[in-house]
Amino acid sequence: MDTPLPKPSFNPNKHLKEQFVSNLTGSSLFEIVALTVTIPILVLIRHSFTSVPINGDSLKKKNDDPPSEHRSFKAHLATLTLDFLVIVVPMLLFFTVLADWSYIFASLFTIVTLLYIAVKRPGGSSPDLGEPNSVRAYITSYRVIVSCASWLLISRIFPRRYAKTETYGASLMDLGVGAFVLANSLVSRQARNVASVNWKTAIVSSSPLIFLGFFRLVTTTGVDYQVHLAEYGVHWNFFFTLAAISILTSVINIPPQYSGVFGSLVLVGYQFCLMHGLNHYLLSNERGTDIISQNKEGIFSIFGYWGMYLIGVQIGNYLLFGSHSTAFKSSRCFRMRVWVLSILFWLLTVLLDRLVERTSRRTCNLPYVTMVLADNLQLLSILTLADLIPGSKTSVLEEAFNRNLLATFLLANLLTGLVNLSVDTLSASSTTSVFILLVYAYILSTVIGIADYFDIKLKFW
Repeated sequence: MDTPLPKPSFNPNKHLKEQFVSNLTGSSLFEIVALTVTIPILVLIRHSFTSVPINGDSLKKKNDDPPSEHRSFKAHLATLTLDFLVIVVPMLLFFTVLADWSYIFASLFTIVTLLYIAVKRPGGSSPDLGEPNSVRAYITSYRVIVSCASWLLISRIFPRRYAKTETYGASLMDLGVGAFVLANSLVSRQARNVASVNWKTAIVSSSPLIFLGFFRLVTTTGVDYQVHLAEYGVHWNFFFTLAAISILTSVINIPPQYSGVFGSLVLVGYQFCLMHGLNHYLLSNERGTDIISQNKEGIFSIFGYWGMYLIGVQIGNYLLFGSHSTAFKSSRCFRMRVWVLSILFWLLTVLLDRLVERTSRRTCNLPYVTMVLADNLQLLSILTLADLIPGSKTSVLEEAFNRNLLATFLLANLLTGLVNLSVDTLSASSTTSVFILLVYAYILSTVIGIADYFDIKLKFW
């Protein structure tokens, strides 16, 4: 009797790729701080020699956005390419071939920025502090940096210490999903104190995310794409997590001024459960046949991401949308508050990491949540220095990404899948990998930039 031939696979190196991203321990909190210093300064550099105006209110809803300013298509592409060269290309190099120089570049960029501020700051007064769009520009730049970092970190050329950790530890890629959740919470409907909806409406509004979750599940299974089970489980993925957060936050109506307190209680309760047996269950490689056991990491980490989201809602409301925020949202007081919050969350992260439990993206424990909050507020705090530097508050590339964050995320996932299925990324040389990344990033930037030029937006809620 003939032995049946093995089923052909679109991804013959699947198991090797899964092993390549397994059993990693990450880098250090200090290196993450250094990288978080370098990247936003690239944005400040671009702003310092451009006069591109802000096109609309980056924090408003889709229907509130004014039409984009008319400009020639060639000029739009030229400006977009310049933004790409100044912001995206150096960011990519810092994440790859220049990764071992992160501390040196962070120190150098910090010194140069402080000297530039000291030289350019006119008469000891900060320019544009009274401009109401300045805070919007901070949020725009912050959201774009989070988006760019998440879709750039896809190549095998990145140092393994930047890849997602297996159980405990901190890495750059660990911050991606948490930063995405927090970035959305800061400008969410809840942060704006918009009336809550019932559970039926919440499910309907989250249905696109549920659809994308099942679509990703079907497509990854269909092409035999590599899936690291320790990340979310067998069937779960990040779209399901986003949908669950959206439904929970919509159904359980917590006033934004109290959502941070409620979120903290959720996180403390979840951390208590982790330290009293839940950790052993979640970090074990053993899985039962039921749906919960098969997807235990994804399902239980919802509590961590939901708590993070709720804290982000209160921070967003406090700094941006609450009635008390108008007194300082365009002044140096806003900048001071963001800096203080960032420092406090970093101190809390260090204490929790040493005295309670190591940070773990896999379980989304309390130290991981405080690390995400600290790192993202650090990004935002550095971007607030833009008020001390003459120049524009934003760029064409930032505006394009900010208006289409979901489309950027989806297109990046699609392109990443195509790259990993069509190229043997494990054996590609460093030069080849960097070239592929540059082409990939430029295609993504150009497509989103063209979509923004023609006022094409993809948003479900």
